[in-house]
Amino acid sequence: MKTQKTDCALHAELVFYAPRGLSRDEAARYIGVGTTKFDEMVADGRMPRPKRIDGRVVWDRLKIEAFFSDLPDDDAVNPLDRMLRAA
Repeated sequence: MKTQKTDCALHAELVFYAPRGLSRDEAARYIGVGTTKFDEMVADGRMPRPKRIDGRVVWDRLKIEAFFSDLPDDDAVNPLDRMLRAA
């Protein structure tokens, strides 16, 4: 016999939670770089060091966001933007 799920139960199954801990690949993808560049950024302090949970190494998504926000902005003017402003 099939049981009908309530609207609340259906809604609960559709709720998405962003993971707090990210693997190395996920962390690199999250900020839009490859794993090699991400490793360089961790080594030089532009990205945070990971946490260890038993045998798993994870990066805290919130720390990644904070470090990413602290990266300098590229103040160079995009050539396409310059052409559009001139038009």
